[in-house]
Amino acid sequence: MGDVRTADLAESLARVEERIVAACAASGRDRDDVHLVVVTKFFPLDDVRRLIGLGVTDVGENKAQEAAAKLAGLDDDERDALTVHFVGQLQINKARQVASWADVVHTVDRSRLVTALDRGAEQAGRHLDVLLQVDLDDRVDLADAPRSGRPRASGSRGGAPADGIPALADEVGRAAHLHLRGVMAVAPLSRSADDAGPSSTAAVAFAELARLADQVRSAHPRATMVSAGMSGDLEQAIAHGATHLRVGSAILGPRPAPR
Repeated sequence: MGDVRTADLAESLARVEERIVAACAASGRDRDDVHLVVVTKFFPLDDVRRLIGLGVTDVGENKAQEAAAKLAGLDDDERDALTVHFVGQLQINKARQVASWADVVHTVDRSRLVTALDRGAEQAGRHLDVLLQVDLDDRVDLADAPRSGRPRASGSRGGAPADGIPALADEVGRAAHLHLRGVMAVAPLSRSADDAGPSSTAAVAFAELARLADQVRSAHPRATMVSAGMSGDLEQAIAHGATHLRVGSAILGPRPAPR
């Protein structure tokens, strides 16, 4: 698709790539160790096709029904070119559907979801890679909270408590149709407009995630993925070992209203 939208996406991808390369250099990391997942939630099938044409291999979706309909519109070659990541909060009653088409589920945070995804993958005759989502809100001291006066919404971004992650990892390890691949987190919402750099809320959160990732990996050596970092904090995530970045608005622009 040689149109204006494709050109805009190419420019945005190039800008994000420059940020990733710079962050890897600053952290002494190999660029090839960091994978970009372009989050296409609410964006149309044509944008997914444009991204494929621009060389994107990983996309992320948040809504089960929307994603299933979008993927159904791809031809076999287009679908084969993609690794599809489910990165949204997942309801138990949607687990079977997601297990039938997702390649990686990033948001496993409770025992019932492990069971539901395992059954869904079995029924679909496939195996599913999963990540454990960690709730880091209670692990980060948001010392600047009084500046804004906003109440804290603990747990609002999803995830299992950090102290429950080892047991949840073991449960996934026992599931016949799931493969534990690592951990995922969303940094707590910052209370400060200038919250950036090595002591930022995101940096502190991602440092804690790195510690938990090491703990999980010590018991499950194949759990090497660390999904962290979005458009606003990908540099901090790379500095603390993220292997997969979930970037949407920096590439696709502001999300359209859900339909």
